[in-house]
Amino acid sequence: MSRVGKNAVPIPSGVEVAIAAGHVEVKGKNGTLRQHILPDVTVEKSDDGVVVKPNSNSKQARALWGTTRANIQSMVVGVTEGFKRQLEIQGVGYRAQMQGKTLRLQLGYSHDVEFAVPEGITIECPTQTDIVVSGMDKQRVGQVASNIRGWRPPEPYKGKGVRYKDEYVLRKEGKKK
Repeated sequence: MSRVGKNAVPIPSGVEVAIAAGHVEVKGKNGTLRQHILPDVTVEKSDDGVVVKPNSNSKQARALWGTTRANIQSMVVGVTEGFKRQLEIQGVGYRAQMQGKTLRLQLGYSHDVEFAVPEGITIECPTQTDIVVSGMDKQRVGQVASNIRGWRPPEPYKGKGVRYKDEYVLRKEGKKK
């Protein structure tokens, strides 16, 4: 029994939810998001909000029950408030800057890393060592932040690299003489 799936997704004012055959579409002030719904679950609109129910008692249907409800909740939050991931760069000479629609990263390589900003995502660099990735789709914001971090993940000895703002890097002790 899914504890998350039992709860209805509340719909705030200014948000429209359209349920059609095989997909859910959520419209808000930030834009429109669309999610495909698998046939193992049923999505209905009620007075409380959007209700998700499994079509059978199979393991797959019960797993998708809570997942579908969480995805719809993320869509509602995305079109009203949006999502944001903050990254920080640590290391001597490591820096980032925006040049039009391209993020230019200097991460200790012999060349600069240029990252093209995807459609629907906004990247800002308030300082040379901070990067803010924002957008309305939670999955895309997280994936873009992960792609940027993937160019130079933090290493365990000096802690140099690109890390999430709230990430703790476990430091190792170096060699001893």
